[in-house]
Amino acid sequence: MNKLKPFIIKEFYHIFRDKKTLLIIFILPIVLVTLFGFAIRSEIKDTKIAILDKSKDEMSIGLTDKILASKYFVNSADVKTDSQLEEKFKNGDITVAIVIPPDFSKNFLKLNTTKIQIITDASNLNTATITKLYLSSIIGAFTAEKLDSPNIQEPINLSLRLVYNPELKDVYMFVPGLLALILMLVSAIMSSVSLTKEKETGTFDVLKVSPLRSYHIIIGKLIPYLILSLINVVVIIAMSVVIFNMPINGSYILLFVVCILFLLTALSIGVFVSSITDTQQGALLLSIVALFLPTTLLSGFIYPIENMPVVLQWICQIFPATWFIEAIKTVMIKGGGIEFIWLQLLVLFCMTVFFIGLSVKNYNKI
Repeated sequence: MNKLKPFIIKEFYHIFRDKKTLLIIFILPIVLVTLFGFAIRSEIKDTKIAILDKSKDEMSIGLTDKILASKYFVNSADVKTDSQLEEKFKNGDITVAIVIPPDFSKNFLKLNTTKIQIITDASNLNTATITKLYLSSIIGAFTAEKLDSPNIQEPINLSLRLVYNPELKDVYMFVPGLLALILMLVSAIMSSVSLTKEKETGTFDVLKVSPLRSYHIIIGKLIPYLILSLINVVVIIAMSVVIFNMPINGSYILLFVVCILFLLTALSIGVFVSSITDTQQGALLLSIVALFLPTTLLSGFIYPIENMPVVLQWICQIFPATWFIEAIKTVMIKGGGIEFIWLQLLVLFCMTVFFIGLSVKNYNKI
């Protein structure tokens, strides 16, 4: 024990001297608990809904008011036709819609039967399932009020229509997220560690005295990761189509354009991380905290962004994976064209230019 005590004291000394290690030991658990506590929500709140009221009578307006009066739904689009509903779904303006048929009051009061259609975006299974349950509960309560009986809920028959994922396959939700996660892992994290290794071992200084400029060295280091990542894209998409029968409803060319732009964004972030760290361990830890965890928790991959607090929703927008997953779902699942994802592409492009500029500036100072 006497021999072990000095060694233990020495290890504590090294741990407390290393600020990066302290960051992981003390800050990372707090961050994880905070993120999981706020991001993991099984309930829904302020879900974007559109109500297509073909009746426009007193009861249909009353039902609309009751739905919107709850904290669960917010009217996000004014629609008058079925084609407008489809366009709103593709744009991502809404995640659920309700279609109230003509003569709603007449059928409800005189014929004692009517039907309401619920249309929900099933590309996110959790949100689709929970949304249907909430709407069923609200409509059931509305029916009971009108019939003056809490146990009678028969006159309104709910018809559920699942768009984009009618078979409720999990692969529709996980493939876009896995693409983001794997590409971020291979591109950003591995490239940042590789470049930092050159600095740590001193070989980067040797390369700098060669005729090559800093950006030549960086590009030469990144090209292999770009190629490997593109291979990953092909493999993941092929597996999702062949093994899991996931359809690619949009353009394959546009799909690869989105993936390549995200790859460039991830690589530029990896270069930036390597430019502000001096050790492989530091680059790895910073990449995990700043890239890997947000891609998993704060991109909409697992937990819907709209269910998070407003502050976290804003924070989600600074991570490229959030924009990538939105774009890739629109192309793969919804079959949307570039007119539906131009904003996501523009944001990714601006992020790429921004981080490349910072990285070149930092490396020129080395």
